[in-house]
Amino acid sequence: MKMNYEKNYYVVKAEEIEANYDAGGFAKTELLSGVYDGGIRSYKCFLKAGAAVTPELYADKTVVIFFGKGCGELEDCDGVHKITELSFYVPFMDQEGYEIRAGEDMEFIFNVVEMNEWDLAEFGRWHIKLPYFRRHSECVQYIQDCKGANTEARMILCTGWIGRIILGTTRANGEGTVEKGHPSVHQWNYCVGNSDFSMSVGYKEKNEMETINHKAGDWSFIPAGADHDLVSEPGKEVFYVWFEHFTDEEKFKEEEG
Repeated sequence: MKMNYEKNYYVVKAEEIEANYDAGGFAKTELLSGVYDGGIRSYKCFLKAGAAVTPELYADKTVVIFFGKGCGELEDCDGVHKITELSFYVPFMDQEGYEIRAGEDMEFIFNVVEMNEWDLAEFGRWHIKLPYFRRHSECVQYIQDCKGANTEARMILCTGWIGRIILGTTRANGEGTVEKGHPSVHQWNYCVGNSDFSMSVGYKEKNEMETINHKAGDWSFIPAGADHDLVSEPGKEVFYVWFEHFTDEEKFKEEEG
């Protein structure tokens, strides 16, 4: 799927995201609506302390949740999962319901991923066991040549685990990621922790790079193709969840090996 974008990146700052709570203490706002038409919609959710929510279930879509701020718990068919740090959850589509309960004010990103015929066929052939819950500290670390020597990177969802989505984190002080653009991979970034870093996006060979500051709670989207650096100055933190969608099924299959 080839899409034309007016800009190399799109950003919504944390302070620009409205939280219009319902009577139950829950708010949900779509992020960067209309920017990406490739089958992913993302929402910033807020849940007040003491409140609970039972999210919508989907038979033909994947949901991926990033719990970025505040402590609480999630209960599903596997029991009660304590949310005490950055955490991640993928429900089993419409097969099992779940409830999120806030011990203190929480915020999380709720991603809804459409599955085309190729995705559904691959999912039927092989996928990780669902539902899937992981706290950040439980996820495996990986090494990548585009990241600084002291940058911590963790893999949350590996290539092929669930359709064409890939998910991980990057965290560092005074360094981060300096990466060549992916021609078939779109990337979203959710800033967490004490983030205060620069994101530069564009084409280095043409000396066309734009830079914006990122802080905790911000959300950004980098269309496929552009180079992107996410780096902090010494004494400041870069900490973000990266979420990727591979648009070319055949090339994705090659990446799977």
